[in-house]
Amino acid sequence: MLCGGACGQVPRGVLTDVQNRQGGANVRVPPPLFFVAGVAAGWALQNYGAALPLARSAQTVLFVAAVTGVAGLALILAALGLFRKTGQEPEPWKPSPELIGRGPYRFTRNPMYIGMFLLQCAVGFGVNNAWIVLFAPLALLGVHFTAVLPEERYLANKFGAGYLKYVARTARYLGWPK
Repeated sequence: MLCGGACGQVPRGVLTDVQNRQGGANVRVPPPLFFVAGVAAGWALQNYGAALPLARSAQTVLFVAAVTGVAGLALILAALGLFRKTGQEPEPWKPSPELIGRGPYRFTRNPMYIGMFLLQCAVGFGVNNAWIVLFAPLALLGVHFTAVLPEERYLANKFGAGYLKYVARTARYLGWPK
């Protein structure tokens, strides 16, 4: 059980191992930084280490970049729109007043992180740099341990059975373990 058997509302002002001083998830590193670091590391390796292009055809990589970038941006914008509609902040360390289970959240519990992953891949394709694309899964792995898992503990603790039902029906990532 994600909440260790102690699911339910935490009284305001009470800190737990899953909640920070602002009342949100105990996330200490802004998740976009992992993706920015992946792009920077890939750029550095391409320019100062061993160049690793993706393809010879600029048209191919630009097409893949456009499709991947549009998909990533669409996921992020759809999720942000739902956050605005429900009065929530996208920063994971801020309190979540309600669960969102519609829009892209019907298919994945982390559409913004998948969107960022896709945007990093789009940048790699756009500049024909395989390093940037290869660092995208590592960036997502960093986000998984520093943001996704703490967010899940926080949401399970705050929303209890409602969140656990959502977890049972919705993949963490697209089709990846629930």
